[in-house]
Amino acid sequence: IAFPYKSFLMLSYRHSFHAGNFADVLKHLTLIQILEYLRKKDKPFSCIDTHAGPGAYALDSDFALKNREFDNGIGKLWQRHDLPASVAAYVGLIRQFNGLDKLTRYPGSPLIAQHLLRSKDRLFLYELHSTEIALLAEAVDRDRRIKVFHEDGLKNSIGLLPPAERRGLVLIDPSYEMKSDYQDVVDTLVKMHKRFATGIFALWYPVVERRRNKELEQALQNSGIKNIQLFELGLQA
Repeated sequence: IAFPYKSFLMLSYRHSFHAGNFADVLKHLTLIQILEYLRKKDKPFSCIDTHAGPGAYALDSDFALKNREFDNGIGKLWQRHDLPASVAAYVGLIRQFNGLDKLTRYPGSPLIAQHLLRSKDRLFLYELHSTEIALLAEAVDRDRRIKVFHEDGLKNSIGLLPPAERRGLVLIDPSYEMKSDYQDVVDTLVKMHKRFATGIFALWYPVVERRRNKELEQALQNSGIKNIQLFELGLQA
């Protein structure tokens, strides 16, 4: 079980403010590595994204330009030619959504996952926001491998487990605007793992209050789930 981990201070939450920042770099680099691992076997897999968002982001929009968080993320890597193989693969994928030189678009997790799906793989996307669900449906463009749900992914995606493929990834990436989210993700993850013990679960949570993080991490350790990996990226010690 892999747990991508990222940190930033949240505005009134719209991910468009944060798209492509250093936290997205870690999350999406890890997401790509997990999906590439699943692709090594010929057998199909399924992927569930519980909080999909609009699917893609314009880095030249007012949202993204407000704080220019992408400057501390993908912007630092965009023109580098000395990157480790996994990071270079991540940047290469982002380039496929842009022109050769100019960085103006950033794909969210749904489009990254869609890009790595094979014809026999499936992707399930959940989004509750009334505006972003329409953008999400448009972004994936009627792809038959993908199903989009205007529902609470944390509550409703459990019904998809275990998937018919018996292989796959569940990405859990809420905004944590509600403090109860910290406990809810643990409770949901434990239930998911009982249904799909062979699955890979990637849980994101912000590094805002270290005490709350330690409580969440301890709850995961106490759950009895084995093979938990923790990845954290910070701009300062």
